[in-house]
Amino acid sequence: MMRRKDREMGIEFGLEVIDQSQYGVVSMIDEEGQPYGIPLSIVRDGHSLYFHSAKEGKKVEIFGKDPWVSVVFVGAVNVPEHFTNEELDAIAKDESKLALLTSKVFTTEFESAVVNGTVRRVEDEETKIKAMRLICQKYTPTKMPYFKMAIASGLKLTNVYQIEIREIKAKRKRYDKSGEEMKWGRMDVM
Repeated sequence: MMRRKDREMGIEFGLEVIDQSQYGVVSMIDEEGQPYGIPLSIVRDGHSLYFHSAKEGKKVEIFGKDPWVSVVFVGAVNVPEHFTNEELDAIAKDESKLALLTSKVFTTEFESAVVNGTVRRVEDEETKIKAMRLICQKYTPTKMPYFKMAIASGLKLTNVYQIEIREIKAKRKRYDKSGEEMKWGRMDVM
C-alpha cells in the first residue's frame, strides 16, 4: 500500500516511466532467503517486460526456483529552485516560514514505477528475437543494421526473460510553475 496517496499516479504514467527509464532494478529473494537486486536493461512490450542475460549466474538460478520479482524504475529527478538567495535569506530570518526549507528547498522532484510480477525464460525463438530487437532498438538504435548478424551469432548464448506485469504502482513529486506541488495526478505542463 502506498503511504503518500497524494503522489500516486495511474498505470499509464507508470508505463511511461518504464519506457523512459534507462534501466530497472530487478529484486528477488536468493537461495539463502536474502534480498538480491540487480540493475538490468529492460524494455516493455504491452504488459510484459523483457531483458536478456548470460546462460548461467545467480539470477538464472534464482529465477528457476522462485519466479516472483519486483522491478523498480526511476524516471526524471530534479532539484527544484523555487527561491532566489535573497528570498532564502528572508525565509531564514522568519521563524514562521522555516517549514518552507524542508518542503520546498531541501526536496527533490521525482517519478518512479514499481512492478510486481513473475519472470519466465522465453523458449520460443521468434519471441526471443522480437524481445532482443526491442532491447536493441531502445539501447543501440543506431546499430540496428547489424542486428541480424549479431542475433545469428549470439542468440544461442543468451537467455531472454519475460516478466508478466501483475501490478504496477507509480508515484511522482513535481511542482508547478508557481512552486506548488502537483498532487492527485495533476499533469500540468512545466
